[in-house]
Amino acid sequence: QVQLVESGGGLVQAGGSLRLSCAVSGSIFSINALGWYRQAPGKQRELVAVITSGGRTNYTDSVKGRFTISRDNAKVHLQMYSLKPEDTAVYYCNADWYSGDSYWGQGTQVTVSS
Repeated sequence: QVQLVESGGGLVQAGGSLRLSCAVSGSIFSINALGWYRQAPGKQRELVAVITSGGRTNYTDSVKGRFTISRDNAKVHLQMYSLKPEDTAVYYCNADWYSGDSYWGQGTQVTVSS
């Protein structure tokens, strides 16, 4: 059974940093890509960062230079620096399998105060 469990969210002042982690269970060798998405109140869920099985990374423009995604076996991390109030959102971990299956974590709240 596939499970994605996020951790590391919280409240931080603007300019601060947080590190999110997501532990993935299941057939991790069949994972095509791991990503972090976020959803702010009243907005659609958006891709923040993704890392492929080959290690290629991609970031949404608003976080480039501030966020770093990395993978450590069955965990994916999102290191966030220079946080801004507009980064406030629920952050979700996502895993895409080569089979086409896609799974989501339960989400973790990140709140950046000004």
